[in-house]
Amino acid sequence: QVQLVESGGGLVQTGGSLRLSCAASGRTFSSYEMGWFRQAPGKEREFVAAINRSGGYTLYATSVKGRFTISRDNAKNTVYLQMNSLKPEDTAIYFCAAVTARATGWRPAEGDEYDYWGQGTQVTVSS
Repeated sequence: QVQLVESGGGLVQTGGSLRLSCAASGRTFSSYEMGWFRQAPGKEREFVAAINRSGGYTLYATSVKGRFTISRDNAKNTVYLQMNSLKPEDTAIYFCAAVTARATGWRPAEGDEYDYWGQGTQVTVSS
């Protein structure tokens, strides 16, 4: 089992940057695929980005591609989301999620794939 704690959210102006962090407990962080999702008020949760356990594979939602970068440091049990060129529509609560890696069948953009979730961190982008 793993516990996830997000940090780094806040209020930023349009065009600004933030870096979110998600710290994981436990000694087997490198065995988890990781994802970032977000949920805006009145909207469904949506996929943002995902990274495999080694960091060699990443996937992004079309809406954030080229602006956001997901990365991980397995030595620090942490996954990051660097967010640049932020827009008001990026305003949401951002959640990190984890799932134990398996040989095949990981669907990184599907929230139902993930077994563990953090409590979320608020990101607000002002216009």
